[in-house]
Amino acid sequence: MFVFCALQCSTVTGFDYQVGGAEGWVVPPANDSKVYNDWASENRFRPGDTLRFKYKKDSVMEVTEAEYKNCNSTRPSFFSNTGNTVYALDHSGPFYFISGVSGHCQKGQRMIVKVLSSEESEASGGSRGSSSSASSASYAAGFSKIGFLLYLLSYITSSLF
Repeated sequence: MFVFCALQCSTVTGFDYQVGGAEGWVVPPANDSKVYNDWASENRFRPGDTLRFKYKKDSVMEVTEAEYKNCNSTRPSFFSNTGNTVYALDHSGPFYFISGVSGHCQKGQRMIVKVLSSEESEASGGSRGSSSSASSASYAAGFSKIGFLLYLLSYITSSLF
């Protein structure tokens, strides 16, 4: 009974995706300017997931769709140049990312991430990240309060009868 409850009542906090895999967030080769969008389209992002951008002498910005298309932003909604940026995907819908270094976006260092709603996520069969090495996904599972109470209740009733 405990195993059943543990499987049914666990909560998933989210996946951590490594943008660009082992290479990180870098200017892609000239013949592969869609590498980040190809990678993003192979994954199923959900609210609660995080994107990890690793880079040197660069930056990452979350921008509007228009700014993404123009590869330019004077007021990004998010900016980081720490070299190890973690960005939390906190709602469903599209997120637009570009490099903040002049010329990098035009060379393909940009990405659209579509975060699925819970309905879309269920319709996609619940599959998570890509099988490619570009994504390092991990999750943390824990017991919900309801799960613990169900386990406790089943333990008490089995002891009484």
